[in-house]
Amino acid sequence: VQLQASGGGLVQAGGSLRLSCAASGRAFNMYDMAWFRQAPGKEREFVAHIRRSHSTYYADSVKGRFTISRVNAENTVYLQMNSLKPEDTADYYCAASQRIILSAIGTTSMYDYWGQGTQVTVSS
Repeated sequence: VQLQASGGGLVQAGGSLRLSCAASGRAFNMYDMAWFRQAPGKEREFVAHIRRSHSTYYADSVKGRFTISRVNAENTVYLQMNSLKPEDTADYYCAASQRIILSAIGTTSMYDYWGQGTQVTVSS
């Protein structure tokens, strides 16, 4: 599967953005999906995960502000980001896994496919 992320941009603190990740290929509904982010000079970190069952999981730093969702009919996963903070500034990446256990959803090496990053900049 190929992943294409979009929707990044420049926003003021407190603002909102919605990221999209469009998947090509078949059987999108059979993949667990996730968003990660990487700030300059830092390691890539887990943001949110959505299972095939639509169960969702979040990093503590974004819980209550970000919402991950998926529309299988559109082969797309979304990340709605509200109440953005300057520390949310990063390149955001979507990822797909055919099978991943819950304890590993924050581990980058457990994902089979990655999209290119989309840049999010939050100004103070």
